[in-house]
Amino acid sequence: MVSQATTNKVQALIKEHPIFVASKSYCPYCTQTKKTLASLTKDAYIIELDEESDGDEIQQALYELTNQRTVPNVFIAGEHIGGNSDLQALNSQDKLEAKIKAAL
Repeated sequence: MVSQATTNKVQALIKEHPIFVASKSYCPYCTQTKKTLASLTKDAYIIELDEESDGDEIQQALYELTNQRTVPNVFIAGEHIGGNSDLQALNSQDKLEAKIKAAL
């Protein structure tokens, strides 16, 4: 069970950062997401769950908020985008850059 403090922390991260990504350092899909975002902005806030002492609990809190258990877990302007395939789909439709610019 996720503590209220962790849920609050995750909600604050999503709210405070126009582009927030929950990632794992060894995940190839996360790497792809980070490369795509880096090509469009330097302002993405990325947390590597495998490097955080409470990473498992943060991932569980994200699951409870989004019903998505996998990483990367991407938010732009507080909106849950989804994972890498969702982000890449927005990019291939030429919608990602506009979404990022609107968030910043």
